[in-house]
Amino acid sequence: MTDKQLSPAAQAVLDATNDAYDDAATVREGTAATLRELVFQLQYYNCLEGEDMILDARAILDVADELEGKK
Repeated sequence: MTDKQLSPAAQAVLDATNDAYDDAATVREGTAATLRELVFQLQYYNCLEGEDMILDARAILDVADELEGKK
């Protein structure tokens, strides 16, 4: 990890992961909490389809890259 400041979405996902694994009884619970926060941070509304909770795979991969210090 670099000293570079993370985007708000990446920081929220990292914080949720840290909190989940500190509090979670199992790895499954921690993973579930991390995935939920990722959705909360990156979901968007599709006005043409009238649906929310749509995710862009590139946005997810960008957060992963950022957390690894690649961005």
